[in-house]
Amino acid sequence: MRRNKQYNDTVSSRIIKIASVAVSIGIAAILIAMAFSKGLQNEIRNKTSVFNGQVLIAPFENNESQVSLTPFLDTEQLRKQIKKHPNFERMHSVATKAGMFKTQEEFEGVLLKGVENTFDWSRLEEFLTQGNFPKFGEAVSNEVFISETVANRLSLKVGDTVDAFFQSPQGDGLPKRRKFKISGLYFSGFPDIDQNLVFADLRQVQRLNQWKVNEIGAYEVFVTKFQKVPQIADELYQGLPSELNSSAISERFSSIFQWISLFDFNVLIILIIMILVGVINMATALLVLILERSRMVGLLKTLGASHSMIQKIFMYNGIAIMSQGLFFGNLIGFIFYFSQKQWGWITLDPETYFVSIAPVSLAWFEVIYLNLLFLALATLLLWLPSKIVLRISPSQVLRFR
Repeated sequence: MRRNKQYNDTVSSRIIKIASVAVSIGIAAILIAMAFSKGLQNEIRNKTSVFNGQVLIAPFENNESQVSLTPFLDTEQLRKQIKKHPNFERMHSVATKAGMFKTQEEFEGVLLKGVENTFDWSRLEEFLTQGNFPKFGEAVSNEVFISETVANRLSLKVGDTVDAFFQSPQGDGLPKRRKFKISGLYFSGFPDIDQNLVFADLRQVQRLNQWKVNEIGAYEVFVTKFQKVPQIADELYQGLPSELNSSAISERFSSIFQWISLFDFNVLIILIIMILVGVINMATALLVLILERSRMVGLLKTLGASHSMIQKIFMYNGIAIMSQGLFFGNLIGFIFYFSQKQWGWITLDPETYFVSIAPVSLAWFEVIYLNLLFLALATLLLWLPSKIVLRISPSQVLRFR
């Protein structure tokens, strides 16, 4: 039916080509939407967790503050308790303190984040733009790792020194002054991070707050299964001392995570609309094909063909035509996916989307499920127009000369 030369000149041929194009556009649009949605979600989650930890363990007094107000003892027993969790990956101790960087002409408020010497800098490798990460040895280091945003505002570059001022722990008297050396610059694309976060030696914050060497502000914990972070945070809380709290990153940055969760709803809407458009077009094309082939149907019935056999003929043709549309739709979607992943030709406003290049991400099983879902729904709905075969009477459609 489809390979006959006369088929190309029929009305159904043009309608089926339009339906096939509709299926191709639909599946390509769904794949592109899924790739952008998953990519943006993964990128934002990764940036948020890399700079803030997936689970934060800190005193209750520090829950509503970005600054470490109350310290607690960093003990080996407490670390062992946290590491016992089966989904534990790594952890490090931190402490934060608000301050101000000042040059001769400019000044900028910063949040000094002290990290221990075992901090895994490799996780920030993709954000490093200039210089190197700070090196912490036995002596307290004066090297800091700042964002390009802060550096540009203060006209600083790698290797420069900058004066820093911090309020005394008692809140009275002259502010404490430190001189830091810029070891490297980073750019995350997150305005809230780039505008103030500065990495430094944890011992600097301990000295500024007049804490003991084993007193810290919080543990940043990373786990192996990100989708279970809220559950893991609750499980870790059960084994902590009464003065410590365990909070998931989705709770601390709830507005961001609620925003990115809306991407799934948007993709679902696109999925429903595109599947409906594609399937309705295919059903219409199949209906036209059946009506155009009514004489063939009458002849097959005269020769003894059953209704179900004739229905299957048209169903197989419909599925074959739709599979062709799915193939080209997947091809378009994958070309777009790999070109964006390789060259990043679509850019975004980091002030709004927290990334400068639109990230893409696709899992093979998601693509397979999508195609199987499209085929399954289309097969069910294509069965309805094929029912018209039952109403075709051989005596009405056959004409003999």
